[in-house]
Amino acid sequence: MARSLTFILGGARSGKSDHAQGLVDRTASNVLFVATAEALDEEMQARITAHRSRRPSHWVTLEAPRRVGEALRAAPPSDWVLLDCMTLLVSNLLVGLPEPISETDYYAAVDKELDGLLDAISNSTANWVIVSNEVGLGLVPVYPMGRLFRDALGRVNQQLAQAADTVYFMVSGLPMLVKGGSSDHGAH
Repeated sequence: MARSLTFILGGARSGKSDHAQGLVDRTASNVLFVATAEALDEEMQARITAHRSRRPSHWVTLEAPRRVGEALRAAPPSDWVLLDCMTLLVSNLLVGLPEPISETDYYAAVDKELDGLLDAISNSTANWVIVSNEVGLGLVPVYPMGRLFRDALGRVNQQLAQAADTVYFMVSGLPMLVKGGSSDHGAH
């Protein structure tokens, strides 16, 4: 069983990734960074490059835009696992489905992905930090696919928050402790 699971939520550009990296000691020698982003355009490639440049060079990166649980089973053991982020993972599942998108198929794919991740966590001895966007605070998406994505990610976030020992909600770069932990875990 994982030693600890910390879940970090927040809006876009709220400081989630920086806080997550701050929680994982930058001098830790055995860190597995799980990246779920895919460089499908120049903007995303630039974001990926910027994120890479902020990570310590000795961290091992596992690129897993889908089937994270399977990828983690094949990964080398580590003391820390930082997964950034669930938002892109859930999005990758949606865009990977044939159109027209079936809500049933999408939820089944999301449930299978989350089950695989939770299984990897439960069979791990590492400390875990998982990052995700909170997408339920804004406007209701105009398009059905947007609503489907928001609802699926909301379900995933609820399940991860329930499983987590500690949950932070990021606001303007400031971590708000929502569950567990202690308030002295502010950004490092």
